[in-house]
This record gives sequence, structure tokens and C-alpha cells, in this order.
Amino acid sequence: MRTITASEANVPQPYTILYGGQRFSDFSRHPEQCIKIVTGPNIGKCTTAAGRYQFINITWYEKAQEYHPDPAGILWWKRYSFAPQYQDAVVYAWLSDPDAWGVDLRKLLRDGKIKQVLERLSGTWTSLGYGIEDNSMSSHLPKIYQKMLQDELNSEQVQVKIAPSSDIQQVSSEIQGRQD
Repeated sequence: MRTITASEANVPQPYTILYGGQRFSDFSRHPEQCIKIVTGPNIGKCTTAAGRYQFINITWYEKAQEYHPDPAGILWWKRYSFAPQYQDAVVYAWLSDPDAWGVDLRKLLRDGKIKQVLERLSGTWTSLGYGIEDNSMSSHLPKIYQKMLQDELNSEQVQVKIAPSSDIQQVSSEIQGRQD
């Protein structure tokens, strides 16, 4: 997910970004702002790409219908919040679904096949380097993925060495007790 962000929305506060760099603030639904494409093979057309993963509105509603953990509404009429936690939840569930991609992406990643994963995802996120376009980050994405993975693994090891979860719970309880 972080690798997709590195290529699609590598800016501060990526959850609020629209294609082209403008911002939105209403997370009640996908912003659906059609912005003219200024470079690449789709120049002159418009895109509704928004948020950390640059979801176009059609893809958002399709995937949110399938993966959104908490839609509002009743029966067939649903609203899908575009809040940051839901952007992440939908992408995480979608990427975790082997049926959606025809392959288990997590297994490919565990097997070190990052280029195959990027190629598979490029039909959705064209900037990943194997689609119809790329960007200045595309060729660096395998290394970016490896660096982010190593940082996460190192962080987990440090947390375990510093304090096992039982110690963290004990410290949390002590802090809460002092505040009461």
C-alpha cells in the first residue's frame, strides 16, 4: 500500500489529494471532481482520481461496495465514506483478495516477486511502471518496497526487544491508573 502511495500520491496528506495537486476536504463520499489530464496517453481527457490511492470514482464505488467495512444507508442505497481509514481498509481488503487479482499478491510478495506484483497492479495504478504510463518513481518502486519492508521489519524487532506486548499492556495500565 505504501509503495502504491509512493507512486500515486507521494505528497504530505495524501488522503486529501486530487489528481493534479488540488485538495478536497469532504470525506463523506468520493469527491468526484473531474480534472483535465495534462500529460501522458490520456491528455485532454478528465480523471476523478482522488485520495491516497488515486481512486477514480467508478473504481471507488465498485470496490467500496465489495470491501468497505462500514457503509452508511439501508438496503440497496449505501453511502461509502472516503475517510482515510476507509481508503486504507478498502485497498487492504482488495489487495488481500486473491480472487480479485487472480493470484495471491501476499504470497508473491513473500516470495520476493515484487515486479510481478507491480505488473499485476499496473492495470489499476498505471504509474507502477508496467501500465500505459509511468512517472519518475516507477523505476524505483521495487527498491522503495524493499526499503519500506525492511523499515517495518526493523521497527517490529525493536518494539519486541524493547517491550513484549504484555509489558506494554502493563505500562498502559499503570499510566491509566496514575491518570485516575
